[in-house]
Amino acid sequence: MNQLWTYFTAHQDQILGWARTTVWLAALPVMTGLALAVPCGWLAHRHQAVRTPLTSGLGVLYTIPSLVMFLVIPEMLGTRILSPFNVVTALTLYTFALLVRSVLDGLDSVPEPILSTATAMGHTTRQRLLSIQLPLALPVIGAGVRVAAVSNVSLVSVASMIGTAQLGQLFLAGNNTSSLPPIVLGLVSFAAFALLFDLALLAAIRLLTPWRAVTR
Repeated sequence: MNQLWTYFTAHQDQILGWARTTVWLAALPVMTGLALAVPCGWLAHRHQAVRTPLTSGLGVLYTIPSLVMFLVIPEMLGTRILSPFNVVTALTLYTFALLVRSVLDGLDSVPEPILSTATAMGHTTRQRLLSIQLPLALPVIGAGVRVAAVSNVSLVSVASMIGTAQLGQLFLAGNNTSSLPPIVLGLVSFAAFALLFDLALLAAIRLLTPWRAVTR
């Protein structure tokens, strides 16, 4: 423990800078991926012809190793290999691929009688989606968002292999110097961030679905 604290205090400014970068590298793709996944998931829910090709294609996308993605994206976009934009783009694609299925499953979980009642009451398709389907699907979608957020925290560390400055650099520093404290500090940091992301999302989901607490 003393060695960890000594290493942290000796590199405090750099580590805190890496921590800030790690947070937004992990969080921004979740928000962007969710924003893209909701309309695509709804489209797959509405049209059976779209469902299978879309989910199958995104399933293949999710299997691409993250390191390969980090190396391919700069070639496709013409960005610098060290640009954080490459990491954000890759993680957004992974998040999108994961959350389309979550949105689809969430919308599928809404009971049909509720939708029929809403239609009978004069709700338009848009009103039904925003006021009934998405709120009722939120627990399922939220579970997918929690998985995506924790996965992104882990995948950010892989970006250190291409030189992106974030907490994953601690692993390289420990490996290059055969020193254990930076490696342990990196493990603790990523585990802490993953836990904090998960708890924050869980609290947000509970706040947005108060009826579930009443039901319980």
